[in-house]
Amino acid sequence: MSDAFPLEITTDRLVLRRPEPGDLAAVFAIHTDPRVWTHFPSLRPTDPDQIGPMMARWWRSWERAGLGTWTVLLRETGELIGNGGCTLLAPDPDAPSAQVWNLGYRLSGDHHGRGYATELARAARAAAAEVAPQRPVIAYLVEHNRASAAVAEKAGLTLVHRAPDAGNPDPSVMRLVYADRALTPAQLATALR
Repeated sequence: MSDAFPLEITTDRLVLRRPEPGDLAAVFAIHTDPRVWTHFPSLRPTDPDQIGPMMARWWRSWERAGLGTWTVLLRETGELIGNGGCTLLAPDPDAPSAQVWNLGYRLSGDHHGRGYATELARAARAAAAEVAPQRPVIAYLVEHNRASAAVAEKAGLTLVHRAPDAGNPDPSVMRLVYADRALTPAQLATALR
């Protein structure tokens, strides 16, 4: 199923492509920047060995579902500025009714506020609809991350769940789940894992 979606697509300003092993250093540099973790700093990676397993999850989604997280490059310069897309969340591969696409985006702090995340999110949602339209697209985020919520809303997702963020070091933080449709209890449980 690894050929279900093109290796690379372009939007007005971006090139979205499947991640490659050579992307690890650039992805690590973006993910270790404190500016991209202002809303959940305890999750910021500090070791390159933490990036490899994350990228392996992206590749597994591509292999299993025909779609996953892209690396994001500027069309004009080819600079890698982040990652994002729709990655399969499937707690049980034999229970497709619980599966969801997780829409995620993480861009370099130098490229925040320029609309790139919205451009990426809209392309990802369209790709998910092409690959598996029966599978809901969700985005989960912490409530105080208004910029991320705005991107989810601009991509056509609406708030479907709000509750305390289980396991967060700050017990006052609320977890939000946005989706492109109503979720079943099993799909919501997958989104909150």
